[in-house]
Amino acid sequence: MSILQSTDLCKTYGSGESEVRALDHVSIQIEDGEFVAIIGTSGSGKSTLLNMLGGLDRPTSGSVRVAGKNIFSMSDEELTIFRRRNIGFVFQNYNLVPILNVYENVVLPIELDGSRVDKEYVETIIHTLGLQKKVTAMPNQLSGGQQQRVAIARALACKPAIILADEPTGNLDSRTSMDVISLLKMTSQEFHQTIVMITHNEEIALMADRMIRIEDGAVKVGEKDA
Repeated sequence: MSILQSTDLCKTYGSGESEVRALDHVSIQIEDGEFVAIIGTSGSGKSTLLNMLGGLDRPTSGSVRVAGKNIFSMSDEELTIFRRRNIGFVFQNYNLVPILNVYENVVLPIELDGSRVDKEYVETIIHTLGLQKKVTAMPNQLSGGQQQRVAIARALACKPAIILADEPTGNLDSRTSMDVISLLKMTSQEFHQTIVMITHNEEIALMADRMIRIEDGAVKVGEKDA
């Protein structure tokens, strides 16, 4: 079953001779529980696509469905609530709150939504990611790899329909990068979590279940199931 689907997704900036087409009729389908890498060079449109898939920006035309819902048919307020409850984000720069410890960072989105924290589930995630000895540590006491683990735990904690990871290893050395990708793959399998990862690194992309290549704002023909 498709948990995430884009149909004829277009995004243009400017007009006339200065028009730039960042996305050009992108149609993709992601199945429930898949770990998919979207790969492309800088300027290929992959980050623009991630922003559309996550409802962080609205397209010029086309649609995105998450768990069967057309997210761009919603008002901005409805979309904000839907995004918080159904889409987890893992960013290159971790985006941890510096004045909160590891556990507080992990449960923050759940508390902001006014929902009850499933403590047993959160503890399972923390243990799975090897953070059980760091729950009271502050972000500035963690290595880059540990901070990215916290970001992954935070994304998983609210049990989202999908997790979108934007160059999650961009600030990490090669060994730590492989550790983080291995953890993403493991959590995808362990929790049957759908993960879509943006990367420019072919070696990292090959660790996913499937790879989609983007060039000049379009899916490269024949590269959807590499």
